[in-house]
Amino acid sequence: MIPFNKPHMTGKELQYIAEAHAGGHLAGDGKFTKKCHAWFEERLGTRKALLTHSCTAALEMAAILCDLAPGDEVIMPSYTFVSTANAFVLRGAVPVFVDIRADNLNIDENLIEAAITERTRAIVAVHYAGIACEMDKIMEIAQRHGLLVIEDAAQALLSTYKGKQLGTIGHMGCLSFHETKNIISGEGGALLVNDARFAERAEIIREKGTNRSQFFRGQVDKYTWVDIGSSYLPSELIGAFLFAQLEHADEIIARRRYIFSRYAELLEKLEEKGHCHLPAREKEGSSGNGHMFYLIMESLEARSNLTRHLKEMGILAVFHYVPLHSSATGKKYGRAHGSLDVTDNLSDRLLRLPLYYDLQEEEIVKVAQAVHSFFGEG
Repeated sequence: MIPFNKPHMTGKELQYIAEAHAGGHLAGDGKFTKKCHAWFEERLGTRKALLTHSCTAALEMAAILCDLAPGDEVIMPSYTFVSTANAFVLRGAVPVFVDIRADNLNIDENLIEAAITERTRAIVAVHYAGIACEMDKIMEIAQRHGLLVIEDAAQALLSTYKGKQLGTIGHMGCLSFHETKNIISGEGGALLVNDARFAERAEIIREKGTNRSQFFRGQVDKYTWVDIGSSYLPSELIGAFLFAQLEHADEIIARRRYIFSRYAELLEKLEEKGHCHLPAREKEGSSGNGHMFYLIMESLEARSNLTRHLKEMGILAVFHYVPLHSSATGKKYGRAHGSLDVTDNLSDRLLRLPLYYDLQEEEIVKVAQAVHSFFGEG
């Protein structure tokens, strides 16, 4: 069986975990966590990076930093993971779901402005499959209406938009290191704070609402409860594992980009013949990170049949999100702005192919041949 995903080890993860244990510091913000913070700040150019125990936690921190009141609205796509909406619902806000673009499955930037009301406070740009949203227009809309922009860059580490790292363009960015992502720590995430206004408070929220970080830097003589917050720190074991991955980040991304390009090369004739659609190509000046390769099939039935066909040939392929606006909870806490026809249509037809660092050339070819055989194009 070729699995859909297989977590990759660079070689030093267990060594660094042992070093963290030997150093006597297993709780948060030890040596390796600080190394990770420095890596993100230097490599991505963010003002402050803070590791969290998940991207969900990073999104929740971003929602707190938005200082939302009950009934405030946050514009986002419906085609995203539930954490994108949950973070803001937990603050009493209303997710306003906007349709996506057919070419890249990102929020349709041309529909955002019409969804803005007097209660709108923020826009969440989800970079699906590591391909950038149209951030120039989103930031321009936000500036004109006095809104905050949070980048859900869970899938987009080391992807760029016009030379800028995704996650560093909005006021805040959120990353994921879940085992299904490119750079992993099992579970884990990070909040990127790009606006100086939020840097100090982000530290406090992450430390259960205390000024503990300032205390350890010698800025206060004791720490106490100063704001709302929660325990968003990961253990030092997560930081140790993650830093081993970050040391090989370029190699990992390059390998995934290669696998993506091989799939595109091997399957492009199927698109030319109208059997399916392949993922959006990179735009000039921007780059993806090889996070995901998917096919858009003709129908839900065709997707189900291809999934079954691949499984019979020892290949595990999976569909992705059920749109949030169609769920009972999405209807309870959020609302759709206008028609979400593209979201409904494409979510039923998308199938993700196996893509992970250790996928071998013969396995890439096997997957492609299996897809060809489904269409009678062997």
